[in-house]
Amino acid sequence: MTSEFTCKVFALVDSADAAGFSRLFTPQGRLRFANNEPMTGPDAIEAGVKGFFSSIRGLHHTVVHEWINGADSIVELMVDYDRLDGSTVTLPVVSIWHVDESGLVDDYRVYFDLGPVFA
Repeated sequence: MTSEFTCKVFALVDSADAAGFSRLFTPQGRLRFANNEPMTGPDAIEAGVKGFFSSIRGLHHTVVHEWINGADSIVELMVDYDRLDGSTVTLPVVSIWHVDESGLVDDYRVYFDLGPVFA
């Protein structure tokens, strides 16, 4: 069963709600997306995520497995990326995050090969 927080994370992302997603982060929270440099803070995260959303038509996450150990979560996913050319590519993705004592994300990492989304 997928946790409530994980469902919230991917509902925000799948609805392209960059502002809502960025509000899940602490003021110094970091997001590292694929091989890109980390983004720090909700404003930078919102801008970076919004930029990525503008480069695709949409996306949909399907949780394959989720592991939670205290404040750390690891989520294995299959993600459908709807490309601007009208095609869809499905990729395996792993997201890892840590929440602080307030329940906000202070470190989030997304691991996958971004290349096929833009090939």
